[in-house]
Amino acid sequence: MSANPHEAFAQPVPPDPYGYGQGGYGYAPQPPPSPTHLPYHRLLRGGAWGANGWWRVVVGVIVLVVLVFLAQALPVTVLAVYYAARGMSYEDTLARLSGEIVTPSFLLVVNLGWAFSILVVWLVARTLHGLRPGWVSSVVPRMRWRYFVACLGLSLVALLVTVVLGAFLPAQAGDDVTGQLNSFTTTTRDFLLVVVLLTPLQAAGEEYVFRGYLTQAFGSLIPSPRVSAAVAVLAPSLLFALAHGAQDAPIFFDRFAFGVVAGTLVILTGGLEAAVAMHVLNNWLAFGLALAFGDMTSALNPEGSSWWNIPITVVRAVVYLALAVWVARRMGLATTTEDRLHPGSRLVPSRARM
Repeated sequence: MSANPHEAFAQPVPPDPYGYGQGGYGYAPQPPPSPTHLPYHRLLRGGAWGANGWWRVVVGVIVLVVLVFLAQALPVTVLAVYYAARGMSYEDTLARLSGEIVTPSFLLVVNLGWAFSILVVWLVARTLHGLRPGWVSSVVPRMRWRYFVACLGLSLVALLVTVVLGAFLPAQAGDDVTGQLNSFTTTTRDFLLVVVLLTPLQAAGEEYVFRGYLTQAFGSLIPSPRVSAAVAVLAPSLLFALAHGAQDAPIFFDRFAFGVVAGTLVILTGGLEAAVAMHVLNNWLAFGLALAFGDMTSALNPEGSSWWNIPITVVRAVVYLALAVWVARRMGLATTTEDRLHPGSRLVPSRARM
């Protein structure tokens, strides 16, 4: 007779393919297994999915939209209160923060709002899906900084290709950039500080929302893995273009195409690094040219774009996409969870047994 009275009734559970119950007993509660070998756009299925995980995604998208709007409103409110405390009139405060004419203060609150959106994405992923923030960054799960820096360089290469191509195309209609260098003023200085220090966070915030959580949400909702990849790229790209407000057809297509390329990169490389790098350099270039030769209002709210921009957009996208994927493969980056985890590991740690 065994010294342990429970052994007469409990049967050992053989090692299961999901890493639970190893060395345990049959009566021990077993958490539901998570699917393995997940690509980036299906990662939410490895979280607290369960039998009806779709409702978590639906609630998550709604909560995300509400909290992102609040994240945008928070810095506006704080800065408005600050200006009021300093005795600034309502009209002057409105002129600085309305965005009708882009000021350093307006660009500051926009950038801070999107920076706070990164925290919003992490919060939604953690509370509703039980996933650590790193799972929104990549399948590793963390930000792969070496690859990110490499992608910044690749963005420059793609930019040079499009500059050469643009030299052979007709002048762009509605192009507000002139050959005359703007004067350097205190306003220019303030703009420059915001662009250099906070624009990378703004670009990252947009990517965490659209190519991060929304890509994972749409990709996890669709049962078919192949169809889910297409929906995970196209749906957030459409929302990304629409989120930029009123715009003419060429500009809308340009932003939609940007989203498609960024979403494709996220799936093919298993993380946000290439998309964030492309977005950062794109915004630095646009704002830098505006400060040097144009104006920030036109840079943030372009009008009258030409369809001749489309060949440039397509070539730049294809060049960057090919280079980023090639470098990712050369670096041996993981593209699914199975490449990083031991077979059967879960994305969400199991609860301790009772």
